[in-house]
Amino acid sequence: MPAVHHKLLLEDALQDSPQTRSLLSVFEEDAGNLTEYTNQLLQAMQRVFGAQSEMGLATEQLSQQLLDYEKKNFALGKGDEEVITTLQSFAKTVGELNSLHSELANQMADSMVFPLIQFREKDLTEISTLKEIFGIATDEHEAAMVKYSRLPKKKENEKLKTDMVKEVAYTRRKQHQASLQYYCALNALQYRKRVAMLEPMLGYTQAQISFFKKGLELVSKKMESFLSSVSNMTQNIQMQLDAEAEAMRMSQKELLSVEDTVYMPDKETETVHRTLIQKAGYLNIRNKTGLVTTAWDRLFFFTQGGNLMCQPRGAVAGGMVLDLDNSSVMAVECEDRRYCFQITSPSGKTSMILQAESKKEYEEWICTVNNISRQIYLTDNPEAVAIRLNQTAIQAVTPITSFEKRQEGSPNPDRAKPGGVQPAGSDSQKTGTAPEPEDLIAPGTPIQFDIMLPASEFQDQNRAGGRRTNPFGETDECTAESDDSLLQQVFAVRFLGSMAVRCGNNQEVIYEAMRQVLAARAIHNIFRTTEAHLMVTSSSLRLIDPQTQVTRISFQLEEVCQFAAHQENGRLMGFVVEGRDWSDGNEEGEPSFSAFVFESNTEGEKICYTINLAKEITEAKKDPEALAELMKNMPLTNDGKFLLLEPETGDSNSGEGQEDLESEA
Repeated sequence: MPAVHHKLLLEDALQDSPQTRSLLSVFEEDAGNLTEYTNQLLQAMQRVFGAQSEMGLATEQLSQQLLDYEKKNFALGKGDEEVITTLQSFAKTVGELNSLHSELANQMADSMVFPLIQFREKDLTEISTLKEIFGIATDEHEAAMVKYSRLPKKKENEKLKTDMVKEVAYTRRKQHQASLQYYCALNALQYRKRVAMLEPMLGYTQAQISFFKKGLELVSKKMESFLSSVSNMTQNIQMQLDAEAEAMRMSQKELLSVEDTVYMPDKETETVHRTLIQKAGYLNIRNKTGLVTTAWDRLFFFTQGGNLMCQPRGAVAGGMVLDLDNSSVMAVECEDRRYCFQITSPSGKTSMILQAESKKEYEEWICTVNNISRQIYLTDNPEAVAIRLNQTAIQAVTPITSFEKRQEGSPNPDRAKPGGVQPAGSDSQKTGTAPEPEDLIAPGTPIQFDIMLPASEFQDQNRAGGRRTNPFGETDECTAESDDSLLQQVFAVRFLGSMAVRCGNNQEVIYEAMRQVLAARAIHNIFRTTEAHLMVTSSSLRLIDPQTQVTRISFQLEEVCQFAAHQENGRLMGFVVEGRDWSDGNEEGEPSFSAFVFESNTEGEKICYTINLAKEITEAKKDPEALAELMKNMPLTNDGKFLLLEPETGDSNSGEGQEDLESEA
């Protein structure tokens, strides 16, 4: 330890010379700097102590967080058992290190922070106090000397002189004592400051050495093999990551190397898959926001079994929107938007309008819903059934625009003839099994979607003095046909299509015709229908134009051999008409059958009931007693006609002026 070369001489304290005062100022300046530095050093050491204390709390929290990894139950945490075990071992180690950090913090507090605080509070505070006392004693001595210097020369002031001498002696002694204590404290401070600077750092270093020794023992004895295994595990994971990153980079490069047409929403070159029984993708759905206002929302739709599901963005799972079994789907025009189609429940009470983003998606969604509605997904091989039905539907959708037969121009003229009809005593009917679609309708049979009278037929009507027919039964008295008609009922219907069938003695042929007509409309995007009035009388069925009241087509009641309403969609009905085909030169002609499919504003069962009653009236006309009995059991109107249903005047009137209406089938 180097010697101290400068100190205050106690012998000079009484004289209090300017040289002593000058040296004293140097010591006082040094003490002031030491106080300032000590405060700064103490702040730094307290910060180190605070960091070490925080380190203990942080390691304790870290240990707890490592244990909590197992409790998080990550959804993608499968295969993390090894990681969980390793983290638990780390948590134990961190807990032991936490105890070492806490011990280190306590050692820092005792051997580093506390000695410096004690030096500041004891030594530096003592210097400050002695300096203040020394200053007061000096001021009192100066004041006594001023009074003593003013004593007069007269002898009668001896008593005052004696008092002043005693006062000066007292203040000088007091100043001398204060200065001696002050000088001693300043001299001792030169040694104490060195001890005060070295002792905290000595305690800090020893505490750190002890901490590192214990930590080294912990790591070297218990952790070497563990850390080695963890290092190998992380290296293996890193190698797997590098391989996966390279694979993802190559996959990303391959996916980005496609043409720009992949990102286009509507590509003309895409192949439409019409045999799908599952479909998923984004669609726009129309929702009503007010009485006349609508809004479109883009949602994710998918099919699951026989249900149409919807899953909003961000939702965990989807919910059922509509049961597709026996439902109907058809393209529609809606708000000047492209690729819109409508799905209607079998009851007709629930429907929704959806919009696809491309023509391919639009057609695939229609075909998928149509396939699901037939419950193909319940068969053993739904893909094969869908392919077979799709081929049948494609062959059966050659649209024609009139009732003129195209047997001569057909590539297979025999397919439109009823020659393939199985006789009543065939094996399939004897066994009671359900007929196959090919037994009911020949594959590839053309379908017509509208009713257009040939020009010759229209001219014949005009030359014959054709009159307009009132759909509500108000006819001229001069018409003989109306005079004997005991039944007249009008229904507002929309013609969906007609086609040749192979038999007329089975209602299944009507259901199959309905299926093929709706499938053809969906495949060819034919969604417009024509409003008409179907008049059922006791002698005929007439399809009347609601605007001109001209009969567009008429069938005698005895020609109608079969009629039925759809089993699920009550608004669909159809009937089969029997005719004769003389194309083979046979004088009697071969029997031919045609099925007509309609959609009504009311239940199809009501139309079928009316047709059945008309047939009963026709049969009863042959026997007056039977006719009287029938009229007795049925209520009649004032003019003697059968009262069946309320006239659909509202529906009929509303249909006038609307030549083309969208079908809801």
